[in-house]
Amino acid sequence: MTMTVSRRLLAGLALLAASLSAPAFAQSTPAKQLFSAVKAPSAQPTESIGFYAKGCLAGADALPVDGPTWQAMRLSRNRHFGTPALVDFIERLSRKAAAEDGWPGLLVGDMSQPRGGPLPYGHASHQVGLDADIWFRPMPNPRLSVAQRETFEFRSMLKKGTFEVDDRIWTASHLGLLKLAAEDPNVQRIFVNPGIKKKLCQTAGRDRAWLNKVRPYYGHDEHFHVRLFCQPGSPDCETQQSTGSGDGCDQLDWWFNVALQLPKPGTKPPKPKPPMTLADMPRACRAVLAASAKGSGRTGAEPAAESEPAVAASAGPVPPVPVPMGRPAR
Repeated sequence: MTMTVSRRLLAGLALLAASLSAPAFAQSTPAKQLFSAVKAPSAQPTESIGFYAKGCLAGADALPVDGPTWQAMRLSRNRHFGTPALVDFIERLSRKAAAEDGWPGLLVGDMSQPRGGPLPYGHASHQVGLDADIWFRPMPNPRLSVAQRETFEFRSMLKKGTFEVDDRIWTASHLGLLKLAAEDPNVQRIFVNPGIKKKLCQTAGRDRAWLNKVRPYYGHDEHFHVRLFCQPGSPDCETQQSTGSGDGCDQLDWWFNVALQLPKPGTKPPKPKPPMTLADMPRACRAVLAASAKGSGRTGAEPAAESEPAVAASAGPVPPVPVPMGRPAR
């Protein structure tokens, strides 16, 4: 561990200790600062607490950063934690995609932080260990080094400046991978760009039931976002509204004709919400933050010494992506 990383860790732990002291829950420290300062899961039974966009994760497991058919990306973010069900899903999907779809290997993006909770940038959800981003780019050969995983570029599936899928990039294997993911009984829904949903609707053929779980959403042209159902043993996990029935292809007109249109000139942007505090979250999340760390030594998601230069090089947040007006609830 470099001196820079050590100072960061000590500063984060000092902030956490101050925030969990007697008057902690009345103060206005953003919860994203508290949760991002903790580097290891809690020594508690696994439990998802709260909602996908307002909760935390006790007793998380780490996805191994390398597997036979997957690699975890952007290791410096320390976001490769989830429930055992999420880790198992990723490993199982990667094996199945390699065997049945010819997919060379999954590149796994953000999951959750070691104790879930709000992330300092990049996502509103991913808080309870049931969300994972999977890149549309397959794992290259040779495999990526730790340092390369910090800078390996995203690749959009869309034609530049449009919401249409680029057929020079899109393949039947992309459809096959999404179908395999959606057919898993643990999967609640999958978010993709509306343009990708349109492409799926056009090319899925007669076997279309799985399309019900694939939901159009802003962004998501470089990766797809998998969300699992609340799992047994998590009584305080808040379920999301059902996706209903049908393939959802009849709802695309609203996306292209309304949601994806630029706002009218002079339209005021929505007022940003104040950052979430620990007092805004389920009460059990206080105990999750205060709990001792699971195990000892390196965590499963902590990269080896090779990655330390990459940590320093990529410490800054990624720029936020502009979001059109009229953003619906997830």
